Amino acid sequence: MKIGVVSDTHQITKNIDKIIQNLKTCDLIIHAGDNFVDSKYIHSMTNVGVMAVKGNCDFCDVEDEILFEVEGKNIFLCHGDKYDVKYDIINLKEKAKKVNADIVIFGHTHVPFHKEIDDIVFLNPGSLSFPREVSYKSFVIIDICENDINVEFIRI
Repeated sequence: MKIGVVSDTHQITKNIDKIIQNLKTCDLIIHAGDNFVDSKYIHSMTNVGVMAVKGNCDFCDVEDEILFEVEGKNIFLCHGDKYDVKYDIINLKEKAKKVNADIVIFGHTHVPFHKEIDDIVFLNPGSLSFPREVSYKSFVIIDICENDINVEFIRI
């Protein structure tokens, strides 16, 4: 299964438009918050199902974290602000273990991040609008095939 992962798009649709063709080839799209309305825009432009949470810049009545299963993998999705991810991911790691997550997707830092810790894949796609600590905007394509989780960062 091919999954597109974006975060921190901040309603700058011209940057989303640059990756729409990539997202149209996905089976699922995940948006890790800031701004939730962008997840609706992405769905309207791709007609691909979108799982999304609100971020700290969103003021809507939607979930700020969700746990769901894809291809036998438990995915925990949150924006990350409530787990202090700008400082480190220890709180997020504890939550991941508590909910038995195989993959944790978060945003908030605007910094691309991919690390496997205790057999859990932690992933932040970076930001499509305001990258930090890097000179490029980015998103991720995850390919889940049987037990393999392949992660590809794409710079725009």
